[in-house]
Formats: sequence, structure tokens, C-alpha cells
Amino acid sequence: MNYQETTNWMFNQLPMYQHQGASAYKKDLTNVILLAEHLDNPHKKIKCIHVAGTNGKGSTSHMLASVLQEAGYKTGLYTSPHLKDFRERIKINGEEISEEFVIEFVEKHKSFFEANDMSFFEMTVGLAFDYFANEKVDIAIIEVGLGGRLDATNIITPLVSVITNIGIDHVQFLGNTLESIATEKAGIIKPEIPVVIGEYTLETQPVFLAKAKENNSEIYFASDLISETQPSDLIGDYQEHNKKTVLQTFKILNEQSDFNVNNENIKSGLLHVVKNTGLLGRWQQLGSEPKIVCDTAHNKHGLEIVLKQIQKETFDKLHIVLGVVNDKELDDVLPLFPKNATYYFCKPNIPRGLDATLLQEKALQFSLNGNTYSSISEAYATAQNNSTKNDFIYVGGSTFVVAELPLNKEL
Repeated sequence: MNYQETTNWMFNQLPMYQHQGASAYKKDLTNVILLAEHLDNPHKKIKCIHVAGTNGKGSTSHMLASVLQEAGYKTGLYTSPHLKDFRERIKINGEEISEEFVIEFVEKHKSFFEANDMSFFEMTVGLAFDYFANEKVDIAIIEVGLGGRLDATNIITPLVSVITNIGIDHVQFLGNTLESIATEKAGIIKPEIPVVIGEYTLETQPVFLAKAKENNSEIYFASDLISETQPSDLIGDYQEHNKKTVLQTFKILNEQSDFNVNNENIKSGLLHVVKNTGLLGRWQQLGSEPKIVCDTAHNKHGLEIVLKQIQKETFDKLHIVLGVVNDKELDDVLPLFPKNATYYFCKPNIPRGLDATLLQEKALQFSLNGNTYSSISEAYATAQNNSTKNDFIYVGGSTFVVAELPLNKEL
């Protein structure tokens, strides 16, 4: 198989949460442990930082990787989902895994995957660990896919565990209270491994404290310990919490490991996250007249911050290109959106995408008015055609909406 055939097989033949939703979620780590043993436990051959959280874990992971690269370390980065190409998920020093490595890995282990009903995510985690071990990285940043306790990445023993924050999302898997979701995320806390908490609430702090005590793990609440941050090329308002989390993580890493990351590495790393890691879709500006911004925020916690930031912008008219997946709690997120905007409702081109007409009907209940479009590209083009140079266009609602945009456009 060539690369396209290989990734098509991965996407189409095996369960994948990104496309299917609930049916792809597995309730234990048996399969990924079996796969790791089959691969000679590559995760035990690499040093890691493990990053979980409802929002911000992707940005935080990329910040951590960027700083470590600036400090001269060969740095692996595993994140999900991807926006354009599967290989975005697995990088070393910002370079995506080669097509050849993906092809050879799948060819070599395909019969094992099929015999043991490996999920897309389990395969991908195994591929990342195998690649990082094979390439002898100095350290790897491993982002949790979903939850924490039962996530396929949770077979690692990291140098530091990081939990960015807790919000209501993926309730069909993680529970519908902050406490239950925090319990799942806190499942990445390992015995005697320090843990950094980015943000906490009255409901989540006791969960984290109890889990840390149970594991005899030192716990650090970054929002209480870090008063000032540094500039970054990631300019969304929500990045302030992520930067505090990163700063606290490096304090611990410097004190409790052989890694040495100085202030200049941190300063430069935070300023060059996009250049160093290739991160896309976080308050990313795609145009200037009119100003066009896209963002992958997709739940109440994330959208609240992004929509508040939009209100700080100066514009004549606001245009919002909006699409969501079909398991989104619309009663929670749609009230956050401004009524004084023109909406362009569209459906992400995945099976989980919510029909644009259904989204429009629901939005009307909250006085959000606009037309439906057959694709994200059509909605985006229409918004641009309807705008003047002093308007503002926001594109979002789902990672999969942003994935269909021309993200590499230079201003």
C-alpha cells in the first residue's frame, strides 16, 4: 500500500473516535498494553511529559515542545486530532513522521492489528511510541486523546503529569459533572510523579488533591504559583493559563530531572511555537481586510473565552461561519454566541458532522440568524464576499470546521 492507501485503511477499517464518536471508545487499556508488548514496550525507552485537560492541552503540548527544542533537546510531540494530514500527530522537532515510516509500520504489524481488533487510536499511539524510541528522542510530549484514566496513552510513566483544566465535554464518556470529568483526567496522575494543574474550580480541586495524595505525588496549581507570563506567538486570551502551566512545568522539570531549560529557552520557545512545531488553528489569523480568525474551540469552556475575545475586536459587522458535530450540547454553547452577527451554518465533512439545517433551526431558538451552505468552503467564501474591509469574520465551532480551511495562508 502507498501512504494514502495506508491511512485510508487506518481510517476506514478500524474504530476512530474522530469520525465515529462513542462506538470507538474503549473501556480499558488491555489492547494498548498488548500492542506495547508486541512492539517491545517502546514507551519504556523514552522520557515523557503527559498532558491532559478539557481545553488547552494541544496548545500547552506545543509550547512545551517548542521550549525544549529551543533548549537543544530532540523532542517528540504526539497530539490529536490532526487538521490536514495524519502525520501532524507525530513529530520530532517540528518535522512530521515520514510517510515511509507510517507505511512500513502498518505493513509490518497489520496482521496483528486485525487479529486483535486494534482501534485507530491504539494503533496510532503504538506508532508514535515506536517512532520516538526508534529515533531516540531526548523527551516526548504526549497529549491525551480523550479523558485520561482509560486513554491509550496512559501506559506511560512520565517525568511530569500536566492537567490543563476541566470543562464539560464528551459527557457520554467522562460523566456530566466537573467532578466526574476531573476524576477521569486525574487518572494520569502516577505514583510519586509530580503533577501540574493549570486551572481548577471548587469542584475539581478536591479531586486532584485526593488523587495526588493517594499516589504520593507532589501537586502544583500553576494559576496560584505563577503570577506573570511571557509573550507568545499564540495570542488567544486563553493562552495565558496555558503559559502559566508551561512555566510551572519547567520549574519542576529543572528541579527534578536532568533537563536544563533556562529563561532564554523559555522566552524564545514561547515566541516561536508555530515556527518550531507547526501548530495551526489557535486564534489563527487568515486575513486582514476583513480580519479573519479561526479557532478550534468547540465546547462551552473554550468558546466562552474565544467569543469574549471577539467582542474586544473593533469591526463594523461580525460574520460567523459555524459548524459543529452531532454530539455537541447545543443548549450549552449556542447561548454564548452574539445575536448581532450574520451566521453561515455549515456541516463538517465527517460522519459526525451535524446537518447545517438542524444547526440553523436550533440556532434560531437563540435568535442567531443566518443561511445554510452545502460546505464549509462555500460558507467561508460567502462570508468573505459579504464582508467589507472593516468587518470581522470568525470561523469555528469544531476542530473539523477549521480543518477544512486554507490554514497556511500568509498574511
